[in-house]
Amino acid sequence: MDYRRFFEDAIDQLHAEKRYRVFANLERIVGKFPRALWRDAGNIREITVWCSNDYLGMGQHPDVIKAMHDASSRMGSGAGGTRNISGNNHPLVELEIELADLHQKEAGLVFTSGFVSNEASISTIARLLPNCLIFSDELNHASMIEGVRRSGAEKKIFRHNDLAHLEELLKAAGKERAKLIVFESVYSMDGDIAAIAAIADLAEEYNAMTYIDEVHAVGMYGNRGGGITDREGLSHRIDIIEGTLAKAFGTLGGYIAGPRSVIDAVRSYAPGFIFTTALPPVIAAAATQSIRHLKVSQEERRRHQCQAQLTKDVLAQANLPVMKSETHIIPIHVGDPELCKKASDRLLDLHGIYIQPINYPTVPRGTERLRITPTPFHSNELVVELKDALVEVWTALGIPFSKESAPSIENSDRVVTLAISKAGG
Repeated sequence: MDYRRFFEDAIDQLHAEKRYRVFANLERIVGKFPRALWRDAGNIREITVWCSNDYLGMGQHPDVIKAMHDASSRMGSGAGGTRNISGNNHPLVELEIELADLHQKEAGLVFTSGFVSNEASISTIARLLPNCLIFSDELNHASMIEGVRRSGAEKKIFRHNDLAHLEELLKAAGKERAKLIVFESVYSMDGDIAAIAAIADLAEEYNAMTYIDEVHAVGMYGNRGGGITDREGLSHRIDIIEGTLAKAFGTLGGYIAGPRSVIDAVRSYAPGFIFTTALPPVIAAAATQSIRHLKVSQEERRRHQCQAQLTKDVLAQANLPVMKSETHIIPIHVGDPELCKKASDRLLDLHGIYIQPINYPTVPRGTERLRITPTPFHSNELVVELKDALVEVWTALGIPFSKESAPSIENSDRVVTLAISKAGG
């Protein structure tokens, strides 16, 4: 049997569907974020990244880098093994205390990634609850879906942010059965927000546990950067809050925070935690410093929201098909996988702008898009540069604008000036 052929056929299928993924060879430049070096075919070119999940640029904050350097000089690079084998490195203990405090919970538990934290936590919690029934939003992240699947529990999928549908399913389940509602605060592909208070109301009425994924919100929202639950004063109404250290906090890892008994049970039963090497002390120290900084500093969040809104306004006024978003995530609709890839390639090759195409299965077929994530370091000038580049690419490739015709350069420049003036830039 020619085993290799099956894998070649699988890759050929991706090429045929125009959704084969290509990753750019990039090297970020400390002190010049969001600029990076792009290596391609032996050439090196400086470009601007517009799709980073390092939303606040904390991955290059001097205090975060210093914390990492200090930890490496004292403790070396690695963790030395699983916590079962090597114990807890001290920076990891400090990090979990910091995370519990961030979300006003009794305890926290750190994993090596956000994917692992969702998969391991959801599957373990549901497995330990007797005859658990899971209610999962239809747009939940793949890591949450995998956690639901691995739990072996019965599941019900409710329509995205549809409270009436969720209540219908909860009512049918009855109040006595163990139930777990899993959902996100910020949905990363559309940038919309869950009705957290209303879901908490339903959970209380129908006696269900709640588990929220705040990975695209921690650091970004709330007075201390605890996410949407922090901003809306709802942390105490959600049982388990899951987050990441790899986005706004600029490092690596995932975590959960919640009641001490639940955290201890996940720590004691989850294979994804027990049998995985611990997060290295250098990463834990850097993450702790980042969290501490964002608990007290509002400047990064303030500037970030300003530039995100400016980018939305400028792109929308240029008739680009900006999809509705309540947050810092700005999806630009393309609707075709091949055109999406061509748009991404042309932006990089011709304009020195990197935006990775988002195709199926990350988003439904027909909703392919470019996903833009401004940061506090994307200046007004970079916003104008992005707008001009997108207008050129949309025109050159014949991608539909939100209105019948592309904007003239004169009118486009005028609305940009008005948008920047309005934003106070």
